[in-house]
Amino acid sequence: MQFEIGSPNLSNLPFLYGTTPPRADAPPDKLIATGERLAARIAGLDIDGLVVYDVQDESGRTAEPRPFPFLPTYDASEYGRVLGRLAAKPVITYKCVAHMTESGFRDWLTTAPDDGLRYLSLVGQASSRGGEPGISLLGAMSVATEPGRPFVVGGVVIPERHSTERSESARLIQKSTAGCDYFISQAVYSPDAVIALCRDYARDCAAHGTKPRRIVLTFTPCGRPQTMTFMKWLGITIPSQTESAILGADDPLTESIRICADNFRRILDSGIARDVPLGVNVESVSISKVEIAGSVELCRTLRSVARERGLLLPAG
Repeated sequence: MQFEIGSPNLSNLPFLYGTTPPRADAPPDKLIATGERLAARIAGLDIDGLVVYDVQDESGRTAEPRPFPFLPTYDASEYGRVLGRLAAKPVITYKCVAHMTESGFRDWLTTAPDDGLRYLSLVGQASSRGGEPGISLLGAMSVATEPGRPFVVGGVVIPERHSTERSESARLIQKSTAGCDYFISQAVYSPDAVIALCRDYARDCAAHGTKPRRIVLTFTPCGRPQTMTFMKWLGITIPSQTESAILGADDPLTESIRICADNFRRILDSGIARDVPLGVNVESVSISKVEIAGSVELCRTLRSVARERGLLLPAG
């Protein structure tokens, strides 16, 4: 199957594996060694591509103290280039445009093709810096998709913030108009929010005479209270009963994988995949070896769910 992350083809269900770059103080050989370990880890997984996150401090996003200290990492584009070569997979590179000026973002895009970048996922909000206005997220999407540029551009979707007062569906259409071809969600632990958003999004796209863009659903395993605290700090919505079920289980990691699989089944059984093209992204953002291994198991489990529902085409 070709990598069709930006395609509206409903029969295509891409599977992705998301990761973070190594710490910025790691020597270059450590960067390569980390990439080699990840490439070996996913070698037995039937996935279509990788996602590399642009790790930011985010301490200004919430008044809650950060559970773990922020440690700068390698630039996502640099690690993505290494991973793409080692794993022989397409890489979606996150890029935070917050605090960037338009001229600075244009300069970054000018050098990006030399790094082998093609798939971008832009995140962040506008801000002012110095005397030059910061570039807005929609503005960055428009710039990245100007004629002649080689990028397939995506963005973030948060189903839990969709409401009658703040339509996430309208925001998706607005981003699509600016050039966004796909969306990747935060970690999903609230399947009803995904179903409600996708139904409204399909309806609103029909009213606007446009096709829905692909929504890639992210799933993240959790096996420790520390990880649960960090996920919630990141803004991931985890119902209290789900949190209690995971942390109260004899094997929290196995329970979280089971819950993620059940949530995925519920989403697929709702029928929204008939109207909105979907994808799956399994995150591995924990430093725990057990949780990293759990992400591999979760990826296999979700593929089995998709196969059960007849929605899976083989990668390759």
